[in-house]
Amino acid sequence: MNIIVTVKPNSKRPGIEQISENEYIVRVSAPAHEGKANRAVIKALARFLDIAPSRITLTRGTSSKQKVFSIT
Repeated sequence: MNIIVTVKPNSKRPGIEQISENEYIVRVSAPAHEGKANRAVIKALARFLDIAPSRITLTRGTSSKQKVFSIT
């Protein structure tokens, strides 16, 4: 299953907002530097979806705010 995520790094109020069945806005307090925000998004999605972080893989958008994650 693929999900589309819009990432908002350096957010003062971290959280996840579900837009549709497979679209989310994820706000993280981590900066968008050296992959810190990407790792924070994976951890936040894992908590939100109640799955292990190892099941979530970034497939597209490493340096973009629009990302596609694959969930196995």
